Formats: sequence, structure tokens, C-alpha cells
Amino acid sequence: MKLCEATGGNVAVVSLFAVLHDSRRRNESHDPEHGPQAAEFAAKIRKQHLDLTDHEFALLSKACDGHTHELTHPDITIQTCRDADRLDLGRVGVRPHPARMCTEAAKLPEMINWAHGRGAFGFVPERVSREWGIDLE
Repeated sequence: MKLCEATGGNVAVVSLFAVLHDSRRRNESHDPEHGPQAAEFAAKIRKQHLDLTDHEFALLSKACDGHTHELTHPDITIQTCRDADRLDLGRVGVRPHPARMCTEAAKLPEMINWAHGRGAFGFVPERVSREWGIDLE
């Protein structure tokens, strides 16, 4: 959400991307089809669970589908989704590199340092833990 505030990306799309883009991942290494599979899954649950306009859903679908193989996209919301995913690489021990980012906000050293620190230490935002019932104690 911090990156979304800085870029002006669509909050609903970026939030759902955060939840869905790796939802079909089978492992943390090579799984090139998990992005397209996440887009298919989003389409299956759309009517019952996703309150998005057609335009917002198209952005979510494109962001999920392409996040495993596309480097950038002209839409700021999709760029924000991609950068948020890259900024979370600390969870697997990888420090994000500014040259791999789409948005100027994600390239800033302070954004990379902030995100890497959270990812490397397995930080779970209170909002997520509360909504998903995760016990952080």
C-alpha cells in the first residue's frame, strides 16, 4: 500500500494482486505458469468474491498473467503490482535492484531498504494478520 500511495495505482487492484498473484504457485523456485494460472483463478472467483469493474478486473488479470514473464507495462497500476512483487523478494533472500523496477517510487533507495527489511524478516502487516486470523505471537 505504501508503493500504491506513491504511484497512484488502483488500491483495489493492487490489494487483490497481492493476495492472488502467487496463489497458484507450487514452489518458490521455477514455476512459470503460476501467473497465468492465478489470472484464471481470479476469473473463476470473480462473480462471487471480487467486486471490481470490468476495467479493474482486466488490470488485475493482466498483472497476474504477466508478472512471471513481462518486465513492464504502460499502466501505472500494473507497474505498481509488478514493483510490489519485486520489492517483496527479501522473503526469499533476494535484495531488489532498482534497474528491475518499473516505477520511480520503487527505484528509490529508501523504498527498497524499507521493503527489503520487511521481506527479509517475514513481516506481516497487522491489517493482513487481523483479516486472515494469523497469530503473530
